[in-house]
Amino acid sequence: MTPLSHIRNFSIVAHIDHGKSTLADRLIQATDTVPDRDMKEQLLDAMDIERERGITIKANTVRIEYTALDGEDYVLNLIDTPGHVDFAYEVSRSMRAVEGSLLVVDSTQGVEAQTLANVYQAIDADHEIVPVFNKIDLPASDISRVAEQVEDVIGIDASGAIPVSAKTGEGIREVLEAIVKLLPPPKGTRDAPLKAMLVDSKYDQYLGVICIVRIIDGVLKKGDRIRMMKTGGTYDVDDIGVYRPSMKPVKELGPGEIGYLNASIKQVRDTRVGDTITLEKNQTPEPLPGFNPSQPVVFCGLFPVDSAEFEDLRDAIEKLALNDASFSYEMESSTALGFGFRCGFLGLLHLEVVRDRIEREYDIELITTAPSVIYHVYMKDGTQIDLHNPADMPDPSTVAHVEEPRIKATILVPDEFLGDVLKLCQDRRGIQMDLTYAGSRAMAVYDLPLNEVVFDFYDRLKSVTRGYASFDYQLEGYREDNLVKMSVLVNDEPVDALSMMVHRDRAEMRGRAMCEKLKDLIPRHMFKIPIQAAIGGKVIARETLSALRKDVTAKCYGGDASRKRKLLDKQKAGKKKMRQFGKVDIPQEAFISALKMDN
Repeated sequence: MTPLSHIRNFSIVAHIDHGKSTLADRLIQATDTVPDRDMKEQLLDAMDIERERGITIKANTVRIEYTALDGEDYVLNLIDTPGHVDFAYEVSRSMRAVEGSLLVVDSTQGVEAQTLANVYQAIDADHEIVPVFNKIDLPASDISRVAEQVEDVIGIDASGAIPVSAKTGEGIREVLEAIVKLLPPPKGTRDAPLKAMLVDSKYDQYLGVICIVRIIDGVLKKGDRIRMMKTGGTYDVDDIGVYRPSMKPVKELGPGEIGYLNASIKQVRDTRVGDTITLEKNQTPEPLPGFNPSQPVVFCGLFPVDSAEFEDLRDAIEKLALNDASFSYEMESSTALGFGFRCGFLGLLHLEVVRDRIEREYDIELITTAPSVIYHVYMKDGTQIDLHNPADMPDPSTVAHVEEPRIKATILVPDEFLGDVLKLCQDRRGIQMDLTYAGSRAMAVYDLPLNEVVFDFYDRLKSVTRGYASFDYQLEGYREDNLVKMSVLVNDEPVDALSMMVHRDRAEMRGRAMCEKLKDLIPRHMFKIPIQAAIGGKVIARETLSALRKDVTAKCYGGDASRKRKLLDKQKAGKKKMRQFGKVDIPQEAFISALKMDN
């Protein structure tokens, strides 16, 4: 049984690609937690897609045993967190389970946007922060410049920062000593009633739901009957243990320890992240405050290319939702695309990851509709509705006003690209809030509409700054604006999958671009096809796809001109009738291409 004073719980936070997972690898290796033959790069990134993209998506935990230079044995519980803004929810949850953080900064790049965002989360969670400057083996490394940036931009003392190279292993022993010396031990009482925080849960097809827990007070043993205080469910504990990084059973988990429990729970929905776990017989009087549930930010429709695969898609989405608490879905149908699901995500990278996982793990080809955000629509009768899908927009004559979500975006960019970034933000209806300098880099803070960001803002930002800008955002609330629903009509039939919410000032430009694009994508038919963009009953842009022409007068040679006239008039009447009853087939590729918004 490890005394509380010899336990340290910490997480590693940093911007994308600053070396969190590699540092975790070296800490695991330096303490012989995993034999050398089982060691591999990014050991804690278990999913194929994490290893392939080289990013962390799920926060992972591991228990390390370390003998310090003073001869004392310590237990270190490490949580490796993601760096991307889409997975900030994972980071905020992990922060609540530990007392300290290692702030990893790339000594060649300096402080980036997500370094800031993640450090502020650590400060909010009341963490002791130890700065670590990584990649000192690279020739471009400049420790004094980075230390100055950390002090100027973040405002924490960088004089005791530890220079390391997570690649070569230099400085790792100093990091371990700093964890033991500088980070505070956890607090907790062994004799109090059990109070444990549910940090995360994942689904295992053989064992059911496995919960990752942090014990605050009391002791958890195998065979205990536990109660989830928020959901009210009671379960018998079948197994408890710790991650090293594979699962290793233990007899008990005491205060300050992080481990897993398995209690034959069937659904991940029964395990609310942030819930308090206690013993049914001897309950703790006060539950923990818990986490705010994650709010989906971006919505889009997922439809199978082959409509016969709808049931397979339903299974795949249900299984994915078991593992990902921040992913939400509901069924929807579209006249153009058939049956599918309207899904909510924390951002576009989250959307991409979920889509890739469905296509890869379940072998289902998907069509994704245009991503949209939630609008608040205020009706003239005083009611308010949340609009997830622009196709469901009520009649404009009954709407008082529409509010859209706004974000506060922080962009760090080298000085020479600042003009392009400011122009990009201005084009996206941004309002500048702040512009400061950190060395040779500008930090622009903008108030932007989320709707303008979810399409291709990040790609545009990366291309105008040659990849040097870093970007982070947080939701700031809703604001009224002059927003309208733009419908696309093909042959006078509205195509619901292409409806979108746009700002009235930009509607004509957007509508014209969409009509021109569809004109190239829809194959020609035997009759003329009008393609229109409309707001309510008013058409704002139109293109006409000309008809394929069959020469009906080919058999007439010589003779009276009225014979030709008669045949042409008959053809004209036929085409008119065809246009009335004819169906326009819009191929799936046309949908996919039309939804990719280019400038």
